[in-house]
Amino acid sequence: VDEDWDIEADDVTRAVFYGLGADGTVSSNKAAIRIIGDATDRWCQGHFVYDSKKSGSTTVSHLRFGPRPIRATYQIRRAGFVAVHDPGVLERRDVLEVAAPGATVLLNTPVPPDQLWASLPRVAQEVLAGRGCRLFAIDAAAVAQAHGLGRRINTVMSTCFFALSGVLPRDEAIERVKASVQATWGKRGPEIVRRNTEAIDATLVELHEVAVGEVGSARALRPAVGDDAPDFVARVTRLMLEGHGDQLPVSAFPPDGTWPSGTSRYEKRAIASEIPIWDADLCIQCNKCSMICPHAAIRTKVFDPADAAGAPDGFRSVPEAHTKALDGLSYVVQVAPDDCTGCTLCVEVCPAKDRTQPKRKAIAMSPAAEHRDVERANWSFFEQVPDVDLARIPDLARTVPLLPPMFEFSGACAGCGETPYLRLLTQLFGDRMVVANATGCSSIYGGNLPTTPWSTRGDGRGPAWSNSLFEDDAEFGYGMRLGLDGLAERAGALLDRLAADLPPELVASLVEPCATDPASITTRREAVAALRVALAEQPSDDADELAALADHLVPRSLWIVGGDGWAYDIGFGGLDHVLASHLDVNILVLDTEVYSNTGGQASKATPIGAVAKFASAGKATAKKDLGLLAMTYGHVYVASIGLQANPHQATKAFQEAEAHPGPSLIIAHSPCIAHGYDLAHAPAQQRRAIDAGAWPLYRYDPRRIAAGEPPLHVDADPMKLPMRAYLREEARFRMVELRDPERFDELATAAEDHAADRHALYEQLAQIRLPRHDHDGDGDEGGDGDG
Repeated sequence: VDEDWDIEADDVTRAVFYGLGADGTVSSNKAAIRIIGDATDRWCQGHFVYDSKKSGSTTVSHLRFGPRPIRATYQIRRAGFVAVHDPGVLERRDVLEVAAPGATVLLNTPVPPDQLWASLPRVAQEVLAGRGCRLFAIDAAAVAQAHGLGRRINTVMSTCFFALSGVLPRDEAIERVKASVQATWGKRGPEIVRRNTEAIDATLVELHEVAVGEVGSARALRPAVGDDAPDFVARVTRLMLEGHGDQLPVSAFPPDGTWPSGTSRYEKRAIASEIPIWDADLCIQCNKCSMICPHAAIRTKVFDPADAAGAPDGFRSVPEAHTKALDGLSYVVQVAPDDCTGCTLCVEVCPAKDRTQPKRKAIAMSPAAEHRDVERANWSFFEQVPDVDLARIPDLARTVPLLPPMFEFSGACAGCGETPYLRLLTQLFGDRMVVANATGCSSIYGGNLPTTPWSTRGDGRGPAWSNSLFEDDAEFGYGMRLGLDGLAERAGALLDRLAADLPPELVASLVEPCATDPASITTRREAVAALRVALAEQPSDDADELAALADHLVPRSLWIVGGDGWAYDIGFGGLDHVLASHLDVNILVLDTEVYSNTGGQASKATPIGAVAKFASAGKATAKKDLGLLAMTYGHVYVASIGLQANPHQATKAFQEAEAHPGPSLIIAHSPCIAHGYDLAHAPAQQRRAIDAGAWPLYRYDPRRIAAGEPPLHVDADPMKLPMRAYLREEARFRMVELRDPERFDELATAAEDHAADRHALYEQLAQIRLPRHDHDGDGDEGGDGDG
């Protein structure tokens, strides 16, 4: 077979672009198609290949332009223009294989032009030299950052494409790119347009042609997965990560459709240009960096000092953990350099500063290229350090991050506000947790192909996860609870049937209800292990069945998880049905106040004044108060939390919800890119939302009634910040002011009034003590017997 045989006509311009999810590459290529289609009589085609990660995956754009209608239903095999927008992909994939002889190749790279050729992998040098390609380079990230565009390099790279491809005269192309910027970003205000325009003008000055030299590099492509990968990952997942999944035969896939979990740890995307580096001398061991990390890429751990033997030279730790319960243990903070997304949240929340240099913190971002090799060795050693007895670690907000997470390295956006809640859940209950996940962002980054972030501990225990539809998650989880309860009841019945043949003290310990604190769970598991030993000594059908079901004698923690689009809108009927039940189910609503996964449509969780699809002038009505609705049932535990601003309250709410014997509802404030601000500042912005009254913090616990206490406890004192000071920090609100200042003023006033009214209502409810009803007596006391 001639792999180079090509049926495409020579007069068709073919271009392939390799980008990084959320860097703007796909959007800029769609804009380029519109520009060329409008400016010329050429026919245009765009085909875009990417997985379902919310950001950070490799995107491949195939663009064709020609004098005739283009009916190619296949990807480009030989391109006259190849652009690599993501420098990291050159290290992982043979992306230049698609380059045609004489092709123009454009690289975005921080490597200086005079050092670039020597830095390339050998396979890239062979293609460039062997096919007579021209090589151009630009540090697009530096240009974008210099002009206030952050990580969005699309404007810079699109300008380079038009300058090098020749599909339009250069000057005309540049003007049309500027016009496209105005059309796309004009509604965000003149400042955004100005930044992009200035970046366009500065781009060509920074674009350099690099001489193609002799092939001499000894650098090979970095393996898609490590040598420690299990068979399925090495055989199937690896090819998919390399972009060759279409070469896998049907026989390579599991016939029953099951896929291994915990595979995101093998992906090692290495997408961050900067990673956090720990300064042990300044650290106060607050663990806030680990608590807030959206990708569980920065970890804290306590360990036996003897286990540090053989550590790499660069591995640092503190000889004494500060927590009294952890006396005698060493402490370490370690980054996973290839899994970090560079969101900088850990630096933002770090409170430890050098008194003489206040800008110097215990966590600081540094160029990844300078630290990656050292930190890879450190991370590998960190993973091998044995965990201490987890029962020693207090389940407090300060120390919970020391527990191993079982949700790690997801495909969520850098700085995602949803994933820290899921990671925290697994640290608290993950070894016995069952998750019913509504379709949405959380199911996409939670059940992504080919890698999944839900994982297990070293002992093999971890969450069981499943996803049904968008609209029926509550019912789906309700059915799971019924099934789990049925299995537990069956195990209990078998235990009762076999009790006469088992040690009485063992049966008594298993018949007693099991508390859900870590110590009680450990004790129950020890009893289950002893039960299996006893059952093995007297085999029978009942004994075999009980041995298979014995794990159900340990309480399962069921969590129904979804976003606000599911909970407030499409799945609300099912949610209400489950809340009205008596079953022990926990519901977590990851509230971004918008349909995040489908592109930013308004939901009933969208607050007054926010711009979203279907509310382009700013939403005029108030957000549905889902928590207050749930409180009306009386038996439902309800909490509204904000982990980034108040991790203590959030952790306490999770623990109380799990301990509550009936339905529980937790509504979690989740910062999102749809809000229109840099998520590196999410902790401060979440605090503003709380202080302005836009997001309440409270816990409604029906169990307080029995103690004679008000069931509602308000955990924040809002109205300390003007509502407008909060609103103006987010583009979703600020856009209204740019377009119509008068309407913004009206909506801001309405939002402030609504927040004040809601807080006043909550404060009144928090004073109410409900009567305790004691029905254990024989009747009325003090009566004389007369009717």
